[in-house]
Amino acid sequence: MRYDLDDLRLFLHIAAEGSITAGAHRMHLSLPSASARVRALEHHAGVALLIRGRRGVRLTPAGTTLARHAREVLTETARLDNAVASYARSPIVPLTLLSGGSAMYRLVPQALVSFLGSHPDIDVTVSESRTPRTLQMLADGEADLGIVLDGEAAGSGLRMESLGDDSLVVIGQTGGVLAGRTALTYSEVAEHPLVGLDAGSSLRRWIEKHSGPHAPLVRHRTTVANLGVLVSLAAAGVGLAVVPGRAIDPRQPVDICELQEPWAHRHHLLAWGAKDGTASTATAALADHLLDAARSEPYARKADGKTPEAS
Repeated sequence: MRYDLDDLRLFLHIAAEGSITAGAHRMHLSLPSASARVRALEHHAGVALLIRGRRGVRLTPAGTTLARHAREVLTETARLDNAVASYARSPIVPLTLLSGGSAMYRLVPQALVSFLGSHPDIDVTVSESRTPRTLQMLADGEADLGIVLDGEAAGSGLRMESLGDDSLVVIGQTGGVLAGRTALTYSEVAEHPLVGLDAGSSLRRWIEKHSGPHAPLVRHRTTVANLGVLVSLAAAGVGLAVVPGRAIDPRQPVDICELQEPWAHRHHLLAWGAKDGTASTATAALADHLLDAARSEPYARKADGKTPEAS
């Protein structure tokens, strides 16, 4: 027996409504037309599917079985339609965004929330990457956008736009060893127990590279993989931490001091890839969301209690 899909849809509507009239209305059919379709189903099945009464209809055991299988058939048909239709749409290659660790903590997630919400047909692949590798991938056309540090991006020849300050600061428990201090050198910081990021992190490598071969020996009470966890540990008094100022939630109860080292003063740049020499509309849109997120991102308090914008 061959079943018509519209007949099955009608039968399920009738079963759900308990009425041929209501089922016909949901299918935009006249009552006589709907009744004829049901009678044709029963004729081909060779068994009654509905028990008709003054207050409507109810399913016979055969009707219940038909309804169950009809739902499965229509569900599978919808999946089939979607699978075939996907070949009719031009596949959109995901955008590739590369970023260092500090921007990955707050800036990138904020931008992705707004971008992906307003561009449901565009996907984004995000990877953490240090500035030298990011610049190389952008130059080779293997990435669309990258967030890099200004001190390592000179001479790349890529298009750049400012994303704001990414300078490093020292943080500790409110009222702790940083109380009353506004600035420290790295040597002074190293006199205290520290908490830090894992050895493979871009921030940890930056500090070790720029503090030089004669850097003081530091004691890390623990190392973690996440900036948010690191800030929380420092706020709890486990140890001091050197972190990007923009990674600190302004509401976080911590004491903050400037880190008095030339290498602590950094700036984030948004770098554009060299894919085919031009940027796609989607790339430009993602860049706009990153720039908007950078402009709206709240910065940490300074030691005097002010934000950088207010100072």
